[in-house]
Amino acid sequence: MTDPRYPIGKFHRPDVIDDKTISEWIETIENHPKKLRDVVEGITEKELATPYREGGWTVKQVIHHIGDSHLNSYLRFKWALTEENPLIKVYDEKIFAEGIEYEAPIEISLNFIESLHAKWVHLLRNLSREDLERTFQHPEAKRTTSLSFNLAIYAWHCEHHLAHIKLVTGN
Repeated sequence: MTDPRYPIGKFHRPDVIDDKTISEWIETIENHPKKLRDVVEGITEKELATPYREGGWTVKQVIHHIGDSHLNSYLRFKWALTEENPLIKVYDEKIFAEGIEYEAPIEISLNFIESLHAKWVHLLRNLSREDLERTFQHPEAKRTTSLSFNLAIYAWHCEHHLAHIKLVTGN
């Protein structure tokens, strides 16, 4: 049995990051909103309230989390592109997932994710390789992160949470 915390496996950065790989990651981010909509098509309220694993978030929380997480990633791109190795703000995703807005209909976050990803992909498609090597500092991880590494993480993040939802819906 696959570990339900990591149904597609833990994140592993490839040794080589070439233009083809970058394009594939951007396509993953571009296609994520449609894949997300497809996997929740016809979802029941019971499924929305079902955690993808014991002690895990409900499907509804996962969907709202994706919007929050991807907004934070987009902002990290903007800060790194406009400041020299900025110190980013971190957030406690577990506390965010307990927020009242996580009880809102998923359509709100689905629409938000579609708009955010369209804007994000437009930005990504216009970055140079030099831009992708710009960095930000992560205070919790105590590391400097390049935008190319962040892109890799969030392409994986798209598929990671899509797989969580599929554990519940079977789609």
